[in-house]
Amino acid sequence: AEMKKQREFYHKLGMEVPGDIKGETCSAKQHLDSHRNGETKTDENSNKETSDEKQEEDNDYHRSDEQVSICLECNSSKLRGLKRKWIRCSAQATVLHLKKFIAKKLNLSSFNELDILCNEEILGKDHTLKFVVVTRWRFK
Repeated sequence: AEMKKQREFYHKLGMEVPGDIKGETCSAKQHLDSHRNGETKTDENSNKETSDEKQEEDNDYHRSDEQVSICLECNSSKLRGLKRKWIRCSAQATVLHLKKFIAKKLNLSSFNELDILCNEEILGKDHTLKFVVVTRWRFK
């Protein structure tokens, strides 16, 4: 319904609808209904539409998710610090994602050599950063 209202708005102004593919006739509702019913479209437009939607999803890189800013400080004398100690990432990222990122940046052979702490508590690898903020971060 929202896409239909958007199209009507742009058509009233005589403008091209942003993101529309020329010749696209399938509405979002039709597209979703056909997938719910188990139908598969074989025409060229529907394949192009699904590939464009997939490409749009792929290009998002979780930028539309809630974001968390993190300061990464090294407490070990064995490791060097990162060039940039602040990172910003999706709140849906896990501690394991952070461990892999840090291991890659520091050229470590294994991410299992790292422990990530928040307020002197070791964080579980499956915890999301949103969970850490809600449960462990005491100094808002």
